[in-house]
Amino acid sequence: MNPNDLSLSGSGAPTGDRLPVKLSDRQERIADMVRDADFLDVETLAGQFNVTTQTIRRDLNVLCDYGLARRRHGGVERPSTVGNLAYSSRQILNTKEKRTIAQAVARLVPNGASLAFSIGTTPELVAEALLGHEGLRIFTNNLNVAMLACTNRSFQVTVAGGTIRNGDRDVLGPEVERFFSGYRVDFGIFGVAGIEEDGALLDFSQDEVLARQAIRQHSRESFLVADFSKFSRRAHVRGGQIEDADHFFCDSPPPAPIVDRLAATGVALTVGDGGQP
Repeated sequence: MNPNDLSLSGSGAPTGDRLPVKLSDRQERIADMVRDADFLDVETLAGQFNVTTQTIRRDLNVLCDYGLARRRHGGVERPSTVGNLAYSSRQILNTKEKRTIAQAVARLVPNGASLAFSIGTTPELVAEALLGHEGLRIFTNNLNVAMLACTNRSFQVTVAGGTIRNGDRDVLGPEVERFFSGYRVDFGIFGVAGIEEDGALLDFSQDEVLARQAIRQHSRESFLVADFSKFSRRAHVRGGQIEDADHFFCDSPPPAPIVDRLAATGVALTVGDGGQP
């Protein structure tokens, strides 16, 4: 057997009891690299990170098991998908960065507020960060958010009806847009699949765009939450601009053109935990 070949355990599909608490820093970096590369080989990665090929193979096995890479002779390549990564895979990417964003948002939300939450893993972590609050009213098409919010008995949770997307555990479609249009909430919390250098917001389907825009339009204050990796994400459906939000939260300083655009249009920017403007 070629020493560069990967030997994967399991079916290659993540399951609830096998998901790691978090990826290691090295695994996160390799996951970022494989999203931008046609192919990564074991020997090169071992030299780059100054570890053994056996260590790299274990790292790559983890990434392949959770849908973040695909096995190929001698290494790995980008997972073959025309859409977004599976929700369970996205849940273990950039978790530290997303939690930093979530804590910054939570500091600005008072007890008793009403909030609309979009789909996505970063809004889910914002909901988690708000569990210490009291008396929040939550409106969402994200079942992950709804189930989290229900663990606080002082919260009132209302969910949109419709057909559930099994992998993402959310609801999209015209019913969702009508749902959000029936309320006027204090804060709208939404993420995006990607952000272009010109400030265009990207998602993977028109339904995702329309649901996000409905939240923004029917919120007194709209919060866009996105970690820095969204500036290099490949998504193909344009919908809105970054300056449409009232407040943008990111774990790291955005690219200079984005910072300039936010400043010119009066959008508030919070970097990291809110310690820097």
